[in-house]
Amino acid sequence: MKKIQGQFVDIENKEIFSAEVYITEGKIVSVERKEHSIQNYILPGFIDAHIHIESSMLVPSEFARLAVIHGTVGTISDPHEIANVLGKEGVYFMIENGKKVPLKFHFGAPSCVPATSFETAGAIIDSDDIKELLASPDINYLAEMMNYPGVLFDDEEVLKKIAWAQHFDKPVDGHAPGLRGDDAKKYVSAGISTDHECFTYDEAKEKLALGMKILIREGSAAKNFEALIDLLPEHYENMMFCSDDKHPDDLVLGHINQLCARAVAKGIDVFKVLKAACINPVKHYNMNIGLLNEGDNADFIVVEDLENFSVLQTYIDGELVAENQKSNFGSVPFETPNNFNVEPKVTSNFKIHETTKNIRVIEVLDGQLITNEIHSEAILKGDNLISNLENDVLKMTVVNRYQNTKPAIAFIKNFGLKKGAIASSVGHDSHNIIAVGTSDEELSSAVNLIIENKGGICAVNGTTKKILPLPIAGIMSDKNGWEAGKFYQEIDAMAKELGCTLKAPFMSLSFMALLVIPDLKLSDKGLFSGKKFEFVDLQL
Repeated sequence: MKKIQGQFVDIENKEIFSAEVYITEGKIVSVERKEHSIQNYILPGFIDAHIHIESSMLVPSEFARLAVIHGTVGTISDPHEIANVLGKEGVYFMIENGKKVPLKFHFGAPSCVPATSFETAGAIIDSDDIKELLASPDINYLAEMMNYPGVLFDDEEVLKKIAWAQHFDKPVDGHAPGLRGDDAKKYVSAGISTDHECFTYDEAKEKLALGMKILIREGSAAKNFEALIDLLPEHYENMMFCSDDKHPDDLVLGHINQLCARAVAKGIDVFKVLKAACINPVKHYNMNIGLLNEGDNADFIVVEDLENFSVLQTYIDGELVAENQKSNFGSVPFETPNNFNVEPKVTSNFKIHETTKNIRVIEVLDGQLITNEIHSEAILKGDNLISNLENDVLKMTVVNRYQNTKPAIAFIKNFGLKKGAIASSVGHDSHNIIAVGTSDEELSSAVNLIIENKGGICAVNGTTKKILPLPIAGIMSDKNGWEAGKFYQEIDAMAKELGCTLKAPFMSLSFMALLVIPDLKLSDKGLFSGKKFEFVDLQL
């Protein structure tokens, strides 16, 4: 029998008391009130209530080695990204790799593969596939229903997917940024239970009133904590914390523990904060994670205080899996499935033969996934539109990675590059190659570096080139989290040396092809308006 002493944090009863926790065979046998001098705090482990593990650029087993040192014991994980590249086989890869480590991954069945018909993905997951996935005990929910127009207009295939989730009694996650009024009511009435895409207080409050659980998202690109946190004191029973997308350098620094510290620093009751961080996800998704009740799995953490939430120890099924910022388990072997079938490009592929300079431009908003459509001028050089560095209107491209087609070209503002180019094969949702550059030559150089490595993120400037290869499906590294984080930091620093003013250039870049988030985006098939939900011309 194992004994753990500390100040026991009873979140449900809003009480803290000196206690001894007894563990046998991975279970909590008893919690006994005992006076002692240990001042550390024992509480349930943290849960990330919505994350794409792939966006950490790490396979699940390597993600786990970083997450546990920050007190994370489980995740609600949508394998949507790898599914868009490899289909069901990608989902099974994530599940099997995750089983090799102690962290409790709870994977969902990706509901939107491809996310839209307006881009080229590597696979399709239809309602029959969803039935197969949801029948598995390894699949815990139907992952975010991004096709909210399909819900609103009673698309037969969309409704079949939701029906299968209801058949297997598994929750359905939502994704409906900005959806309000009668449309929001219909979306919720279809059985959608959560939303992590709210970016205003009023939107989240309205959806809470409709019965949705609202997730406060704070990732590497989308940061909605400040906009939504004031809802927590009143609505803590129906709120959770999530990352959605978390790059490896950020994961090295912290996870859900950081959000708890920020919330408590705002004066929010610690029990309400911990209810959102530790309890609500477990109950909503019926996770196999213990909550420190007698008979539960012994999944818990020991923290130094209830202000900074510095994690001293993490236990999963009674085993000490992390202590003093070090995980107690190592790397495991894994395969490197991929799906890259495109040949190198030449500079002329990135020319735009137009006669007018007046164009639609994607305006990036730092820290947001949404973008604006603005109108500006590019520079006409001969019959080719080129980047306007003075006005920060740069040429961008999305290159189909699954087959040889003509690159899609558009223009984008607020990246701030003064020289060189950056590129990535992490391009939500289909993960084609996406790049922004100051010249056609630099665009071509960056794109070809990604093709040469069959995936990665890179920065180039003339003959200077840096890349973090991503050989697993073109979206994940074969390195451990610390190594990947270091490589990522070096390339991020180079992007900023080239003039980029965005806090997370590559995370922001990856969402510039995400058509289901308004407004203006670029897919491999062309410029797309998320508000009109149709292609639009580059020229006005």
